Amino acid sequence: MNTSAATFAILFAAIVPTGCHKSVTDATLLPDTLQLEVGDVVFRRCTGLASRMVIWSDADGMFSHTGIVVDSAGKKMVIHAVPGEPDFPGDPDRVKMEPVERFFSTAHAISAGACRPVNAEAGQQAARVAWEKYKEGILFDHAFDDNDTSQLYCTELITHAYHRAGVELVGNERDTIDLPGMHFRCIMPSHLFHSTQLYPIFMSNS
Repeated sequence: MNTSAATFAILFAAIVPTGCHKSVTDATLLPDTLQLEVGDVVFRRCTGLASRMVIWSDADGMFSHTGIVVDSAGKKMVIHAVPGEPDFPGDPDRVKMEPVERFFSTAHAISAGACRPVNAEAGQQAARVAWEKYKEGILFDHAFDDNDTSQLYCTELITHAYHRAGVELVGNERDTIDLPGMHFRCIMPSHLFHSTQLYPIFMSNS
């Protein structure tokens, strides 16, 4: 990791723990009428500093985090690469799986969205890849380097899973994170939301 990336990682890690947590009841932003399917790509927006940094850096920013829907023993779950949300003391930032209701909980998000793959079969294959990464315990990529998939950040996980399924969601699209001492390019949530390989099925009001 270069100096700029390391500095960003330290800053990101410092602010993320307060970025998506609020003292509110565990309501969900997901409508009761919406039935998610395996391979759907889901989005949320938080209120904290980390979320604002992502939104600010994203040329068309609506959301700050994303995941993919999988099936776990008949229950829809979301797999996502997330920092600052440990399940237990000492839990590292990693690819994790949680219920759809928790991903869309108002304890984490103020707005949400979901997109469905044009190719449903590819979506199922991508979900299987994401499941593999979850089972492997892949760590969160604090260097935000999508040329190295040994660690993954949230949008990188989705694009990698779909790439393995034969679908390119974003091509070479990137936006720049440009802060004092930091300059590198990342896949942003809006690149996924506006992908021609996905179509929106839900977006809540922020």
